[in-house]
Amino acid sequence: MLKVAVVIRHVDFEDLGCFEGVLSDHGYKIYYYDVGVNEIWTLDPCIPELLIILGGPVGVNQMDDYPFLQEEQHILEARLEANKPTLGICLGAQQMAAALGGEITPMEEKEIGFSTLTLSDEGKQGPLAELDGVPVLHWHGDQILLPDGATQLASTEHCPVQAFSMGANILGLQFHPEADAESGLERWLVGHAAELASAGIDPSDLRDDAIKYGPALKAAGQAMLKTWLEGLNS
Repeated sequence: MLKVAVVIRHVDFEDLGCFEGVLSDHGYKIYYYDVGVNEIWTLDPCIPELLIILGGPVGVNQMDDYPFLQEEQHILEARLEANKPTLGICLGAQQMAAALGGEITPMEEKEIGFSTLTLSDEGKQGPLAELDGVPVLHWHGDQILLPDGATQLASTEHCPVQAFSMGANILGLQFHPEADAESGLERWLVGHAAELASAGIDPSDLRDDAIKYGPALKAAGQAMLKTWLEGLNS
């Protein structure tokens, strides 16, 4: 029997990327809910077998400007309380952390580009071990202060919490293992052109790094997701 994976997407080009095939291979039927198109508030928090919340260019602390963020919080609060399998990426991870009682604060400098993770002992023993030594894509300006009870799994020089979990079913990833980067991330570069310019980042350099590191990131990201899915508690 097919399982349902509901995916909340904030901008069209930040989709599941290389994760789609892994989910299909594990028996999931994928349904995207697009912010501004679909009515997020109509989602039943606990019915889908899997909920994934993707990244986006807004921040958790902008709820007054973007009310859909509060709708996501309500969904997450109910779902996480029920310990239903939930994966958050970038903004999605920050939303999860906030729903669990953590804080989201601005970083001194945006972290955009490719670099490896430093895994904690717990990170080395779980799905993130698949990413050890592999440069991953970072694209964020806020950081997570862990909620009580969460386990820190990974960090970088500029960001102490790159990944966290609460048991087997709840995983938040500040970075982007789903990004299908090997073709150069062109839609990302165009969609975030103003942000790159304000941060002084040359899109040509980022494009070159995406092509260089993309194949290894794709393989490792897919392996990480596969391991996580196979360890879920129903």
